[in-house]
Amino acid sequence: MKIIGVIPSRYQSSRFPGKPLAEICGKPMIYWVYQQVMKVKEFDEVYVATDDSRIEEACKKYDMNVIMTSDKHQTGTDRLGEVAEKIEADFYVNIQGDEPMIEPETIQKVITYKLEHPDTEVINTITPIKEEMEITRNTCVKVVTNAQDDGIYLSRSPIPYPKKGQDITYYKHLGLYGLTRKALQFYSSAERTKLEKIEDIEMLRFVENHINIKFVTVDSATIGVDCPEDIGRVEAVMNSRK
Repeated sequence: MKIIGVIPSRYQSSRFPGKPLAEICGKPMIYWVYQQVMKVKEFDEVYVATDDSRIEEACKKYDMNVIMTSDKHQTGTDRLGEVAEKIEADFYVNIQGDEPMIEPETIQKVITYKLEHPDTEVINTITPIKEEMEITRNTCVKVVTNAQDDGIYLSRSPIPYPKKGQDITYYKHLGLYGLTRKALQFYSSAERTKLEKIEDIEMLRFVENHINIKFVTVDSATIGVDCPEDIGRVEAVMNSRK
């Protein structure tokens, strides 16, 4: 089974323009993400997928595999679909480009599940929500699954709703997921679905078309970079590990 890792990387960002090239300990952030992903021994190849020549140049400078993609994609999964058209593999793992300290073991959980369940087409990751404010934050996508870890629904609203006020654990969707070539070909050819457009959640395209999503629970203790202020936090942790 050929497995490749793909790190989508866009220069434009409403909160942090140029984020992939933001300097962390003397090197661009995308460099650090790539180095962490390269530690996953199951990957046959790793690529940065970008639509920006500045990111392409940075990747080449540091000898990182890079593939140029269209700037017309509406979702990261669409971009991953273009990669699947250009590079043949059996399974593609999408890794967020703004987590310079992502643990290789976290990525390996997606791959391990695929190797143990080879017929699975779509594998996503979730993690328990630990900050109460995230439950109602609409930038945080909540997920409910059944007893077999199949996805039932994803929403920006708090789900499930505890009618009797009982304490429950909410789970949020992460940007780490894997899809087969077949699943990506379907996604790229299918129209955006009703609920996908309402919620603006790309994975609902699979749910609404009765394509099962398996969810793997992981620990998300890494520091993501959402704004310039996060750079200092990441550098502090990196320097403490030297």
